[in-house]
Amino acid sequence: MDWFWWVLIVFWTGGFAWAADNVRTALRNRHERKLQLLEAARQERLAVEAANKSPEPVCGCTHHLAKHDKQGQCHERVEVPVAWDENKKPLRYEAGQCNCQQYVGPQPLSRVFAEDLTDLA
Repeated sequence: MDWFWWVLIVFWTGGFAWAADNVRTALRNRHERKLQLLEAARQERLAVEAANKSPEPVCGCTHHLAKHDKQGQCHERVEVPVAWDENKKPLRYEAGQCNCQQYVGPQPLSRVFAEDLTDLA
């Protein structure tokens, strides 16, 4: 029965509160670390998905290749400034046609199978 008094003394002096606080802190740290690991796994999955996509054929005007005709003329409507202030900042815009000349991005390629290079020597 002597141990009972020791437990009671530890309880009265706040020893269990210290242990409970340590456990609570450890669980909070574990939870934060688990969230960080989940976020890292999500970022890795997004990077792998992005790496498997073929490049988007985008012109220097930031419009897609589908917006250009065979001669390279862009047919997208854009906002064109028509009035400027004394600092040469546009004050007013009107709708106009994009005036880029031709598509200069990467050509979309079909998927090609290539065997791995190995050292057979």
